[in-house]
Amino acid sequence: MQSRSDRITTALREAFAPSALEIIDQSARHAGHAGARPEGETHFAVVLVSPLFRGVSRVQRSRAVHEVLAREFGTGLHALSLTLRTPEEAANDASTPRAQ
Repeated sequence: MQSRSDRITTALREAFAPSALEIIDQSARHAGHAGARPEGETHFAVVLVSPLFRGVSRVQRSRAVHEVLAREFGTGLHALSLTLRTPEEAANDASTPRAQ
């Protein structure tokens, strides 16, 4: 069975054809908080760079990612921290991964 991280990666790659994608499981940091489960895989940080975000507002980008991951939210994903950039925005932000 694929991990949630692997499923998130696959879904985001298929939907957004990213030039950079980083998925970080932060579940251990949220132990004891709302939505946390002992087995983990509930809280993730996502850094996604895609040319498909050009001309798309931050709210629309976030909604698009949440829509793609709706099934994961229905099966235990509780929270996402999202950094969603165009390649041009990423080039101007030293903290954004360059390519993957």
